[in-house]
Amino acid sequence: MRISRFPNIVDDVTVRLIAGVILVLAVVALAAHQWWLYAVLATDFVLRSGWGPSASPVAILVNRWIRPRVSAAPRYTAGPPKRFAATVGAVFTLAATILWLAGTSLPVILIGVVMVVFPALESLAGICVGCIVFGWLMRLGLIPESVCLECADITRRAAQRQAAAAGAPAGSQA
Repeated sequence: MRISRFPNIVDDVTVRLIAGVILVLAVVALAAHQWWLYAVLATDFVLRSGWGPSASPVAILVNRWIRPRVSAAPRYTAGPPKRFAATVGAVFTLAATILWLAGTSLPVILIGVVMVVFPALESLAGICVGCIVFGWLMRLGLIPESVCLECADITRRAAQRQAAAAGAPAGSQA
């Protein structure tokens, strides 16, 4: 398996489908008190944020089995904010796993609620909380513009859409 870096451009439809799978797992973990699922989610988030979607079992599942069955045209968006969001997911699920192993339950439940709300917002409404925080951090200068030129110059996205409409390659998918 060739593991690549996180793409600079991702398909937002695919990202939302990945969030839908994460949402299902998070709901099962929270509703059934299956805290071990946070270790599974943490592993997936770490792989996706560190090495890209080609290293993530959930992203691979979505790209091979779910996305081909969804007829929506790709909607390309910047990858770095999505990578940041995956990193936030990794932090939350790692914390939940550690707290579960330490024998606490209330903090695990609170993190579990966040792990339902965040992917629900992404998958159902297209609202990426991690991406919003990423934007704030860029405006504060804590994340340099060079990390996400697409984010700093939104006109690049319009040019990519025009190129895609003309039949030119538009970039990588998540």
